Amino acid sequence: MAATHAVTLDGLAGRAVEVEVDISNGMPATVVVGLADTIVNEARDRVRAAVVNSGTSWPDQRVTINLAPSTLPKSGSHYDLAIALAVFAAKRLIPAEPLADTVFLGELALDGRLRAVRGVLPATMAAADAGFARVVVPESNVPEARLVPGVAVVGVRSLRQSVAMLVGDEEPDDPPVPPLDDVGGLAWGGTERLGALDVADVAGQEESRTALVVAAAGGHHLFMVGPPGIGKTMLAHRLPGLLPDLRDGDALEVSAVHSLAGTLAADAPLVRRPPFIDPHHTASAVAIVGGGSRSIRPGALSLAHRGVLFLDEAPEFASNVLDALRQPLESGHVVVSRAAQTAVFPARFQLVLAANPCPCGQGGTVAEQCECTPLMRRRYRDRISGPVRDRIDIHRVLTAPSRPELAHALGRARSTADLAVVVAEARDRQRSRYRGTSWLLNSDVPGVELRKQWPVSDTGRAVLDSQLRAQKLSARSADRVLRLSWSVADLRAHDVPDADDVDIALALRRGSPLGSELRDLVAAS
Repeated sequence: MAATHAVTLDGLAGRAVEVEVDISNGMPATVVVGLADTIVNEARDRVRAAVVNSGTSWPDQRVTINLAPSTLPKSGSHYDLAIALAVFAAKRLIPAEPLADTVFLGELALDGRLRAVRGVLPATMAAADAGFARVVVPESNVPEARLVPGVAVVGVRSLRQSVAMLVGDEEPDDPPVPPLDDVGGLAWGGTERLGALDVADVAGQEESRTALVVAAAGGHHLFMVGPPGIGKTMLAHRLPGLLPDLRDGDALEVSAVHSLAGTLAADAPLVRRPPFIDPHHTASAVAIVGGGSRSIRPGALSLAHRGVLFLDEAPEFASNVLDALRQPLESGHVVVSRAAQTAVFPARFQLVLAANPCPCGQGGTVAEQCECTPLMRRRYRDRISGPVRDRIDIHRVLTAPSRPELAHALGRARSTADLAVVVAEARDRQRSRYRGTSWLLNSDVPGVELRKQWPVSDTGRAVLDSQLRAQKLSARSADRVLRLSWSVADLRAHDVPDADDVDIALALRRGSPLGSELRDLVAAS
């Protein structure tokens, strides 16, 4: 009998798994126990072929493979290497001492090559937390595993190399194994491409560009309504360029989510830029929220963690998909529950919605062009429920700019690079204000804490109280106006939001015209 160690993942949380192999007398058979799913059970055939093709024989006896603890569901193909090495140890072909403090991760090909697997980064983090000193992973997974401090990472190409390393022999020069197909290359390449887009390219729309800067400064959600071709998608695609790079802790957390989803680029394991995820409106609830039939994987909400989730043509999404946004928008995480497993994924993203005013898209332009009845327009608008709308901080209605407005705006718009500096300065003010707390942005701070510790000025409070007395604001809306007021004050370099800042926040919340003082932020001096 011998044992090695692997890791099982439950969302981003991982637990060490002891892989026990017992070779005993009896009818030749290989049995896997320990609440393993179909993929893990198939490891019997993969490991057997890999062991035989690596130059040794499979035991002609009864082989029992136990994955402990047995009450914990096991899924995935990353147990292959640990199972194979436990068989070698049970046959006394490798010593047991080097196996005690080492975690082994990797999927075996039939010829013994070690293929890359998903979730190596969170698995390595779990191994380090469990006290293991070394982690052996496929060579192509080494860059992401080495992001975790405090644990030695060894990359191998095959089962033969792993055995040679453990016994101290010269390692064979096996050919390299390619990394996982970079499904996330679209996301990361898209993020880099979007970062090069310029906000100044959007013709007119001065107030909407201003709202975009406020959203970037405070991490606020944004809802844009307007006819096709008015610039909604252009504005959303330019939001990532205004956002600063992720901090080290946030970058590691985002990288862990994408490692688990298998969308982490092999040549850039640490995600520094905020992700930008824009799913198609036909996406299912599982694709947006997360889940799966065999193993629970993160969805678009979690892939957009610390970044932007853009839902273009938002009313065309299924109603259950839109309503699934409610809880993550408040809590910042997603809980995916199944009969045998519950996974928790982080989902603190910035939501941007874009919609047409009516099904034909011409509402709000020329009345004669719109063929929708009032009932059709109301039903189209109600596809985004009131609770979801109420959780969105900034609402803007985009209209076509007139020719004089375009001429006036030509050459006056500030570039993305200039506005990114303004956003960074506003975020520095927030970071200084919330130092010593768990909050980074104005949008993160609970309303009760904002009212207690960082109240607005007396004049600003009077404006807000008058709106509450007139029942023009709900309690939740008042808290969101407070957060917006602080973001406006940070952009205007005010120590405390005054009445003008609160008025601008109310205008942003309701989609009303903004004051010229704030609009000057997006105009070149």
